[in-house]
Amino acid sequence: MPLYKRGTVWWVDVVTPSGERIRQSAGTEIKAHAQEFHDKLKSELWRLSKLGEKPRRTWNDAVVRWLKEQSHKATIETDKIHLRWLDGHLAGVLLDTISRSTIDLITDAKLAEGVSNATVNRILEVLRAILRRAVNQWDWLDRAPQIRMLKEPTRRIRFLPREEAQRLLAELPPHLADMAAFSLATGLRRANVTGLLWSQVDLKRRAAWIHPDQAKARRAIAVPLNQEAMSIIQKQTGKHPQRVFTYHGSPILQVSTKAWYSALERAGIENFRWHDLRHTWASWHVQNGTPLFALQEMGGWESSEMVRRYAHLTAGHLAPYADRLESLIAQVEL
Repeated sequence: MPLYKRGTVWWVDVVTPSGERIRQSAGTEIKAHAQEFHDKLKSELWRLSKLGEKPRRTWNDAVVRWLKEQSHKATIETDKIHLRWLDGHLAGVLLDTISRSTIDLITDAKLAEGVSNATVNRILEVLRAILRRAVNQWDWLDRAPQIRMLKEPTRRIRFLPREEAQRLLAELPPHLADMAAFSLATGLRRANVTGLLWSQVDLKRRAAWIHPDQAKARRAIAVPLNQEAMSIIQKQTGKHPQRVFTYHGSPILQVSTKAWYSALERAGIENFRWHDLRHTWASWHVQNGTPLFALQEMGGWESSEMVRRYAHLTAGHLAPYADRLESLIAQVEL
């Protein structure tokens, strides 16, 4: 029987050309609509089997598979935010109908919200990754449209001189000051500091570690604890059985709070985010001669390119080459 009911919803019963039996909900309570769904499904199965055509998939199908396969990503929650926004433009759209003009409309719609080119690019990157996977891995598409990223201005690395950092720490409430100082001592990202457990700390070995599933690059990070970091950790002893950093006995989930921004204002520091504490840590290391390869390992960066952003902050290794001109300049002056 090609059509039958389960409760009030019609279902279809289809046998494929290969003999496989498919029972699937038509998602409707109207028999005529269910019959239309049945006929379309049967036709597509025949064309797939006899003509070798690929089944036409929707954007929603792709999103579901993407989220399932990428659930391990450190940035999956950010991807979900972008995908929710894209749903307003691509829900129910067939993948093979997404064209260059479709992407241009999406770009224009996001820009109309007054966001930066960088914000638009983060959304386009997710869209591009899904379409590429539909071509290269899922075999759902023969080709995908080219997605051109918008030009982003090159940003300077924002870091604090030591006197400004001390001024900020003095203005922060104790629980935020401890975490900020620990970030400056270790370079750990916000989530790794707020989520640090006592089981990840070894005071005897003066070390801590970040597990692969906690790291952005999904690789374990060994964290050597200098004297400043040790002092901060020891101050937290006995406050909580599991978490290192807490506020009145409760885990800390957010650090960019009103107290953070008020402290920045009192300290006279502008255009500074919590993540810039990590940039400050890296900048101080480079300025004091830490090799880039060592900084990459300590910071848990996946590629050397991420670390080379700080290379311009030190010129000590170039000094001998600069000195070679001294004798030549002296001769010219004579």
